[in-house]
Amino acid sequence: MERELVNWLIRLGAPLLFFAQAFGIFGVPIPDELLLTIAGALIASGRLNLLSTVAAAFLGCVTGITMSYALGRWVGLPVLHARFRSHREAIERAQELFRQFGGWLLTFGYFIPGVRHVTAIAAGSSSLGYNRFAAYAYPGGLLWCSVFLCLGYFAGDRWPEVARAVRTHASRLALVVAAVLAAYVLIRIVADRRRT
Repeated sequence: MERELVNWLIRLGAPLLFFAQAFGIFGVPIPDELLLTIAGALIASGRLNLLSTVAAAFLGCVTGITMSYALGRWVGLPVLHARFRSHREAIERAQELFRQFGGWLLTFGYFIPGVRHVTAIAAGSSSLGYNRFAAYAYPGGLLWCSVFLCLGYFAGDRWPEVARAVRTHASRLALVVAAVLAAYVLIRIVADRRRT
């Protein structure tokens, strides 16, 4: 499968990456991190253009997360629960995480498998306005794309090993990101209480 992804990326380049990111973030089962890692390795080898690949990855990510936000805004939580019964647990988990961590979940939720697909829907179905949503979600998308593109870029020809390691340790990475996020929120709460 990985060799096929390489061939598709070489043949179709930035447009493939854009659509894969947009629909992957929106919830279509696409190996986002793997594609970004491969794209980074292809940039390093000169087979993909740096600027167009980074732009396609980021713009695809922003498009997907915005579509998810719009879905949450337009249909609301009750319709989502009724329509996506099989994803009810993930939606409820994202709602709870969103209540706890607010906009920061949009920034770092990309790194938590299964959460990034519903975080923006939860934000859209809450009272979070578009400007605040964009202020958290778009920098998070840039960070997420950059991390995996850089992993592939610096791994170079060794990207298959790096991709396997990322898949193997994704849950540990998610826990680390969640712990950092929780620590940040705790520090903010303590600082706010001391000021008042």
